[in-house]
Amino acid sequence: MTSVLVVGAGLAGSAAAIAFARGGASVDVVESSPRDLALGSGITLQGNALRVLRELGVWDEVREHGYGFDTLGFRAPDPTGTLLFEMKDARTGGSDLPASMGMERPVLASILHAGAERAGARMRFGTAAHSLAQDGSAVDVTFSDGTLGRYDLVIGADGVRSWTRKAVGIDLMPKPTGMGIWRLVGPRPNSVTRTDIIYGGAGYIAGYCPTGPNSMYAYIVEDARDRTGSSPEQRLEVLRGLAQNYHGPWDDIKNHIDDPATVNYTWFETHVLDGPWHRGRVVLIGDAAHCCPPTVAQGGAQALEDSLVLAEMVLATDEISETVLEAFTARRLPRARAVVEASVQIGTWMLEHDADADIPGLMGRVAALVSEAP
Repeated sequence: MTSVLVVGAGLAGSAAAIAFARGGASVDVVESSPRDLALGSGITLQGNALRVLRELGVWDEVREHGYGFDTLGFRAPDPTGTLLFEMKDARTGGSDLPASMGMERPVLASILHAGAERAGARMRFGTAAHSLAQDGSAVDVTFSDGTLGRYDLVIGADGVRSWTRKAVGIDLMPKPTGMGIWRLVGPRPNSVTRTDIIYGGAGYIAGYCPTGPNSMYAYIVEDARDRTGSSPEQRLEVLRGLAQNYHGPWDDIKNHIDDPATVNYTWFETHVLDGPWHRGRVVLIGDAAHCCPPTVAQGGAQALEDSLVLAEMVLATDEISETVLEAFTARRLPRARAVVEASVQIGTWMLEHDADADIPGLMGRVAALVSEAP
């Protein structure tokens, strides 16, 4: 039986825990944050992400708590929010799954945590990995609570600023792309039944996504600005001002921009680890290995795919070797890199106000790519 430590209990880490535990491995998961501190507003899961969640055995719960839709709308930044056109969205997970599903991030986290524990993984919240030492046959790990562990494989799924990545000597930090995003969570108006996107207006992009029967998130993308000195109340007022420029369903959304705690502002960042994603028996997945702006809504999907593919490849071998971990990177890197590059390219086109940008064409090529099995 393979013993596995997963560092991080986000999408990638929780999915890896489920996949390895269901495959018969002994799995420990450590997460430095408390269990009830699942950060984030909402997430858009495209069909290829839903395909992985089905493979992990949590699709029924995801379907119950999320909000699925099969079309995408495009509106004008005019005084009525004119619907320019509606199109069928690509069903990248297959015809038997929705094209997209919106979910509240804390709800999805809870489903994945429970799924990992049902599969047999041991989840330890409020605990971090403190040090790693490899001897060729296993990895010795000390934890922040003073305990020790020895594992056949350590998976670094601890996000954009991964401790694991730094601990194994990989010098890689995310770079800002030049855009910042305002996010708002709130009740779902009846007018919000799918994602609609507005290009232009007060920001580069304004949009929204239903995340459940009674919830949604909305967002506005602007030039990256230093908002660190702004109070929550000041941030609320900035978002209110930007939102006044958008209409259609935004007129209903604006009625609920009244609580500073529901507003979040972050910069778009990106990186790709272009060499092997492992050092010895420590391997990186998800945002620890690659992260992208949300312009093609594939960050979470690529993290989920990493988890499933890694478990499939490792559990199919008699021993964990350089060969299998190198093959994992070779299989996943081209797809992840293509997604990251497309996400960054769309943002670059908007920052440069490129009139010849073929955003629909590029998004179509990404959809075709991720429709294939990972």
